[in-house]
Amino acid sequence: MGLTSVGIGSGMDIGGIVTALVNAESAGKIAKFDASEGKLNAQISGVGALKSAMSEFNDKLKTLNKSETFASQKVVASTKDYLSATVDKTAVSGSYQVKVEQLAQSQKVGSAVATDATSPIGEGSLAISVGTGTAFNIDVSATDSLTDIMNKINQSDDNTDVTATIVNGELGPQLVLGSKKTGEDNLISVTATNTGAGTGLSDTFTMSELTPAKNAIVHIDGVKVVSQSNSLDKAITGVSLTLTAADIDKTTTLTVSKDTATTKTAIEGFVESYNGLMKTIKDLTGYNPDTKQAGILQGDALPRSIQSQLRGMLSSGFETSDGTQTLANLGIKTTREGLLEIDSTKLTESIKNDKGAIAELFTTEETGLAPKMSSLVDTYIKSGGVIDSRDSSLDEQVSRIADSRVQLNTRMAAYSDRLYKQFNAMDLVVANLNSQSSMLLSRLDSLPGVVRKNN
Repeated sequence: MGLTSVGIGSGMDIGGIVTALVNAESAGKIAKFDASEGKLNAQISGVGALKSAMSEFNDKLKTLNKSETFASQKVVASTKDYLSATVDKTAVSGSYQVKVEQLAQSQKVGSAVATDATSPIGEGSLAISVGTGTAFNIDVSATDSLTDIMNKINQSDDNTDVTATIVNGELGPQLVLGSKKTGEDNLISVTATNTGAGTGLSDTFTMSELTPAKNAIVHIDGVKVVSQSNSLDKAITGVSLTLTAADIDKTTTLTVSKDTATTKTAIEGFVESYNGLMKTIKDLTGYNPDTKQAGILQGDALPRSIQSQLRGMLSSGFETSDGTQTLANLGIKTTREGLLEIDSTKLTESIKNDKGAIAELFTTEETGLAPKMSSLVDTYIKSGGVIDSRDSSLDEQVSRIADSRVQLNTRMAAYSDRLYKQFNAMDLVVANLNSQSSMLLSRLDSLPGVVRKNN
């Protein structure tokens, strides 16, 4: 670059002239880069929006691909005062009368009353077990008190079934052991062995029952059911009961029926997500006559291909044990705009009267609507899939434009340097000519007999 922006010899604005020439040379190329980069970035954004809509749609397909979406049952209890209930798909629709006669209860036993909770009891060991479980042993030193023994029991790594606490009663402190398991099969056994002088440990740990163990007793449709626990998962096929209170004179009615709401919600979610995907494709590829704007992926074969394949699957028939089924049979029709529309009443009735055909239509492996659509969508949105390949291609084109900008800047810098050299050389020539002209005029003025005319 020249040392000055204004020519000393010529008086020209060399810097301005060079800048104008460089801008004139590069402006068209920069404008082309900007336009291409803007278009590519818009396409990257459009492909991202397409992938997002397809991913959301695929999530709905995964719900439709689960058998429990169509085979679910529900249970309603006439009152929640005595029990709660849950069901799985094996539950049989019907009504059940349940009376809770007795809740299951865990046993508690107490030691003999000690003088106080901090005095030594006696040296030895305790073997403690619950029901038929393996006993765990507690070593008691000669200096251990009732409190020390309580802590050793609770902190034993081998103890999973018993809790120990001290109750300070009217006669003095007692160590109380409680079973963590309910039912008559889970009785606490304590065997004390003395190893030191005296019989303090065995005398203290001659246990007495404070709270008896009880089994839960319920009557289901007049049939007596006995359980070690307040949780019953086999009393009624597919129904799990959790007992919370007992009153043999009170009846709880359980009504098990098909959970049509879960199936309907899943299908509605599928339709809504499909329509969202179709609208996204329309916005990306269509033309808005009001704004006179074309979609950023207009003319792109990718979204149109996706749209065509999905629509083709929706219009197909699906073989089930109840014959060939279509979405139209369920009350799901395609509008003129290519979107799905639900006849809510017909869909509800179809689900209510279904014998398994709807589940087959949607979930049958390889041939069902959900797995077929999900497999198609996965080829596009998976890592390294079609859309990722398109993204990579667009990113490479943007990168090439960035490289071209760098190359253009390098060429324009060289062009600018060349122009400065040429104009500075010209300016030097003009300066020399001006100097020679001034010198010549000065000499002519000094010649004898030469009179300079002043204009």
